[in-house]
Amino acid sequence: MSDLGDFLRHSRSRIEPAEAGLAGGTLGRRVPGLRREEVAVLAGVSADYYARLEQGRERNPSAPVVDAIGRALHLSPEAREHLFRLAALNPRPAVVPPPELVAPALLDVLEAFPSAAAYVLGPALDVLAENAIAGALLSPFGRERSMPRILFTHPQTATVFTGWEMLRRATVHALRLNAGRFPHHPAIGSLVQELTASSPEFTALWNDHEVAALTRAFKVFVHPDAGRIELTYQTFEVDDAPGQQLLVGTPAPGSPSQEALASLAPAGRT
Repeated sequence: MSDLGDFLRHSRSRIEPAEAGLAGGTLGRRVPGLRREEVAVLAGVSADYYARLEQGRERNPSAPVVDAIGRALHLSPEAREHLFRLAALNPRPAVVPPPELVAPALLDVLEAFPSAAAYVLGPALDVLAENAIAGALLSPFGRERSMPRILFTHPQTATVFTGWEMLRRATVHALRLNAGRFPHHPAIGSLVQELTASSPEFTALWNDHEVAALTRAFKVFVHPDAGRIELTYQTFEVDDAPGQQLLVGTPAPGSPSQEALASLAPAGRT
């Protein structure tokens, strides 16, 4: 089974017949999701051809075929991009970004958010740079700055993060998306190998083959010094550094979270 085949198989297992406009429901089906033959009909290809794609016996589908399959499976834009990459039809070059290199101008941007938690993530979702508040917010994790390691291996995860199960899923989906975008990035490969060996929870989520970008998110921290802090995060792609993302977490104005977050700021700064 190829990576392309695995992705197709898991994707069709998540689509109910009714979602795809097929009559009959799930009655009499032994496994969840669509059958291979149904995906083939919806995509306008032969059942044999689609079966060869899932089985890894056909590795060079055309762009129109991949596009039709993506539409048949109701894939998100990020998942469609991932599908194209797995089919060796990259929508843009997979450039390997320089490791842990954050431009000085971007470091200045971090400091432009004195009342928010701002940091830069690399392709392997490790924190490459952070402002003072973000550093204080992440202080319960010591010097660890790999978000996947924090979420799946650090003993403080369940204490600091409320809703950590959702954060785990979002992190794995984003990591798999980056693994498709940067297939030769050494940090991603070694991290996946490490976590699949040490965390059954990571392995289960990784094997689901779901992909999604980090976008707007709501996170709740329970900081040992500042208490409960609720933040809304926005994510921004760094255009001149492929794979890097700027994340900015802000509290609701006038809320207890704003006061708690401000208490983490260095003395003399707000």
